[in-house]
Amino acid sequence: MFSKSLSIIFLLLLSFSALAQNFQQIADGIEYAEVVRGTEKEPIRANLLRLDLTKVRLDVVHALDAAIGLEKTSSIATRHGAIAAINAGFFRLDKSLFAGDDVGILKIDGDDLSEATNNRIAIFINNTSSKTEVEIEHFTSENFIEIKKEKIKISGINRERKADEIIVFTPFFHRTTLTDSNGTEIIVKKGKITQVLDGKGSSEIPSDGFVISASGKKREEILKTVKIGLKVRKFGAMGVPMTRNNGVLSIPTKDIFVISALSEDIVAGVPQLIKNGKIEITWEQEKTNKSFVETKHPRTAVAKLKDGKFLMVTVDGRSESSGGMSLQQLAEFLLEQGATDAMNLDGGGSTTMFLDGKVVNHPSDKEGERSVGDAILVFPRKKQ
Repeated sequence: MFSKSLSIIFLLLLSFSALAQNFQQIADGIEYAEVVRGTEKEPIRANLLRLDLTKVRLDVVHALDAAIGLEKTSSIATRHGAIAAINAGFFRLDKSLFAGDDVGILKIDGDDLSEATNNRIAIFINNTSSKTEVEIEHFTSENFIEIKKEKIKISGINRERKADEIIVFTPFFHRTTLTDSNGTEIIVKKGKITQVLDGKGSSEIPSDGFVISASGKKREEILKTVKIGLKVRKFGAMGVPMTRNNGVLSIPTKDIFVISALSEDIVAGVPQLIKNGKIEITWEQEKTNKSFVETKHPRTAVAKLKDGKFLMVTVDGRSESSGGMSLQQLAEFLLEQGATDAMNLDGGGSTTMFLDGKVVNHPSDKEGERSVGDAILVFPRKKQ
């Protein structure tokens, strides 16, 4: 009887905690809450940061301040003096030289570090003098270089070059292109071709330009076009949004190309969770899998709220103290918090929330906090 009473009290406490998030003010514009819900046998623990974007600013930062590489969220935040942070985009996790390469669009301080894939959802961040503006939209892009008025589509930006590809490497990538010698490297400085290096790899990337690296059939094609002294222009991010209305894909009135052009930072996730105040999980369109959506995992997510504030959320999982959430559960939870638009970020062992000098959630990897590709950092807004 006593044990049964304790169970009832525990469930009541869980219910109360789920309904009454007691946010504590950590700093001006930053509120924090811990939430426990679920059941005694299957508890769920979440950490929430509610942000006033007129009082704080957001910045996306890649590990090691480059386009590749891995670093813990807490380390990225500490190095940059951020008061809070969460892990962000999906990334290549292996032991190769290219570990940390973002799997989706990544733009930092106006520079493209990675290309968009599969119309995946992304967060667009622009810091103005008075507030930080945030949009959550689907986005795809095509990137090009122009040589002698000929537009040439490139395969990717700042990533491993594979067979029959053209990759553009910028100074954010690394000191060199890290390529093998089975291709052509075209060195561009101040908008002009200065060298054409055929059969050479790992070329040095100029600080005032970039390298166009081509392999296979693409190598043969580009060699017919390039010549020392020719002007080269790179451009892209031709945005195409994706929304669903009664099962039909359509383009909304928002000009996503303008949004992307104006944004300082962009980072992709997968998939969308909420659109215009309604649950809309677009996992099929974004080419992820059903198991990823339905299995309970640790999760990281962001949301715009009805009152204009911004929410950053982590959900612990894979432990006795917290079983994680499916994406449907996550969307429902965010809707309860007042979300109008929301998206899922990288989760699992990557899920991390850093606040006021320490990690406040419980990362699921046995080794503790995982090194990730990038993070969204929170800073106090400087008074004008």
